[in-house]
Amino acid sequence: MGLAIADYHRNGVAGRLRVFSPDFDEDEIPVSTLFREADEMPRLELKALELANGHVLDVGAGAGCHSLALQAMGKQVTAIDISPLSVATMRKRGVADAMELDFWRAEGRFNTILMLMNGIGIVGRLGRLPEFFAHVSGLLAEGGQILIDSTDISYLFENEDGVIELPSGDGYYGEMNYQMQYKGTRSDWFGWLYVDFDTLAAVAAECGFAAECIARGEHSDYLARLTPLA
Repeated sequence: MGLAIADYHRNGVAGRLRVFSPDFDEDEIPVSTLFREADEMPRLELKALELANGHVLDVGAGAGCHSLALQAMGKQVTAIDISPLSVATMRKRGVADAMELDFWRAEGRFNTILMLMNGIGIVGRLGRLPEFFAHVSGLLAEGGQILIDSTDISYLFENEDGVIELPSGDGYYGEMNYQMQYKGTRSDWFGWLYVDFDTLAAVAAECGFAAECIARGEHSDYLARLTPLA
């Protein structure tokens, strides 16, 4: 993704950012969407930007579209991404505080942790959510919040009669495996998590967090706020 982001910023165009999964047909991420302005963002993202307060940690910031929007709103934001090319591009685009950093190694205290474009996906597997909540507990300032969006992908398993038939087995249906390719460069396979709100809320409660569904989108997506229980 970093190669695609750097290409688009340099040339105004980019090749195909291809996405592979063993469970679904090949897909593609339009690189231009990673550079969208605030007026091009979906309603759920705009609501999250509005609710973000204090010092914001923008996780998996990519090309920095959300960080730039927050800066334009006068908000303090630290953008992190594991891709050095993405971070370099964010800095060139004017993100004031952009760091090459793995979320799982992040330190400090933040009032808002922002994880958009299904940012919770980096957890990878449902069973790793407790580790996620333990980590963010150390990152949140008093009264802090986590704003995430995700999607209940159960609709992908709807049969011809309109009945949802979830796959059998021990795994959660929202656990995906992906690989990306840009031009001649392929990533390793990586796990990605889509989690329905009820499941997220149940695990959050077990880990000492309250989950609030702020808004729902038109495609089984939703925006949630997670806050530590008193």
